[in-house]
Amino acid sequence: MSRRYENRVNDLVRRHVAHLVEVELNDPRVREARMTITGVEVSPDTRYATVYYSLIGDEAQRAEVQRGLDSAAGWVSRELGKRLRTRHTPHITFQFDPSLEHGDRISRLLDELNANPRHEHASPPSE
Repeated sequence: MSRRYENRVNDLVRRHVAHLVEVELNDPRVREARMTITGVEVSPDTRYATVYYSLIGDEAQRAEVQRGLDSAAGWVSRELGKRLRTRHTPHITFQFDPSLEHGDRISRLLDELNANPRHEHASPPSE
């Protein structure tokens, strides 16, 4: 599969899965979470797709969302098959992507540093 085609398929699958999970999925474990589909990697033969998601929450909430997504993976794959025009319908697996959570933590740390400056400009140590 050419790189251009691979990118198009990844983007197409990402858009469809995001719509399915965020709008059509009725599982409260997923619906009530503030989660985002951050990316998709489809195998070259389009038989498998890893869907990366991110959410801001604690470990318990992340585990609950993962269980909900794992439970819905077959339904998502079936619905995706109705929307895609590829030779194979990808088998969907969901994997947590910590990038959004990491970015949120860095943002909070920067805000904290800006709110509590210790010294305006510390002078270099004298020799």
